[in-house]
Amino acid sequence: REDVGNERKELRMKNEALLEELTQAFGVAGFESEVLEIIRREAQPYADEIREDAMGNLIVLKKGTDGPNKKRIMFAAHMDEIGFMVKKILPDGTLLLCNLGWNWVGSAYNERVRFRSGVTGVIGCRGPIEEAKNDVGKLFVDIGAKDAEDAKKYVRLGEPCGYMGPYLHLQNDLVCSKSLDNRIGCWQLLEALRKNDGSGPNDVYYVFTVQEELGCRGSGPAAEAIRPDIGVAVDITPAHDYPCDLEGSNEVGKGIAVKVCDPSVVCDERIVAAMEACCRQEGIPYQLEVIDKGGTDASSMNLSHYGVPVGGIAVATRYPHCQSCVASLKDIEAGAMLCAAFAGYTFE
Repeated sequence: REDVGNERKELRMKNEALLEELTQAFGVAGFESEVLEIIRREAQPYADEIREDAMGNLIVLKKGTDGPNKKRIMFAAHMDEIGFMVKKILPDGTLLLCNLGWNWVGSAYNERVRFRSGVTGVIGCRGPIEEAKNDVGKLFVDIGAKDAEDAKKYVRLGEPCGYMGPYLHLQNDLVCSKSLDNRIGCWQLLEALRKNDGSGPNDVYYVFTVQEELGCRGSGPAAEAIRPDIGVAVDITPAHDYPCDLEGSNEVGKGIAVKVCDPSVVCDERIVAAMEACCRQEGIPYQLEVIDKGGTDASSMNLSHYGVPVGGIAVATRYPHCQSCVASLKDIEAGAMLCAAFAGYTFE
């Protein structure tokens, strides 16, 4: 019994090391290649096929057995994180920004960012931060340059940057990091792929998508190519169990969230029921998710080709879309278990 416990502890430490590596990789929307290579490395030993499409999505196929109820299931977890791009270099050497994804100006203020080149800087505000509202145009990055000519030695127009947010352990199995949205989903799909021995009835496509934060741009073309029978977005969702500006029922530590509805999609009730059945059968703690702000790759899969029935799997997180997102390791692990169980589900 002690040996089994030690084995589980070692496996969890190894898996968590991968989650940390994924979160700390640079992968601002449109610039996901560093994350993609980590995922390719981890997926290679378990995949039947791996390919990268024209958009930059990584599509990993694990074939199932042949049978009358065989389905093509497409899981989609986006690799990209929110960030910024340099839109202008001012004479004093500071850099003006535009959004790559939706950023909170308040949480970006006085925070550190890293450019893809490795150059780092601090975000400031032109005028009082209280008057900036949520206008990213009021922000700038200070890289320590003396003037514009000096700044151009280190950063050029169009250079992307992202938050610097280390991976930290909090109490009660909670972790904090940048880009948990959505390296959590990437980790869950890799874990589910590792558990898929090919004996299930379905062909499962584990798709790691690009540019979700820019309007779910990657998953639509991937779904057009795959033509799945079922699409499932694997992502995070805002928690409502702490003082914030949102209202709902999502709680950190209460299990994986099975999506019912968000502003971009109403999930197919048969898929929701199948996910609930998987959770009950496997003893996976879960909660139902309904949110009135936000969306996922489920929306673009849903509208691809002539339409695809979709569902969603999500981890409730506090402080999303900033450098200090918080989530429960137990919820993350429960999500991987649900992905694995759903991949092997037999649909009538």
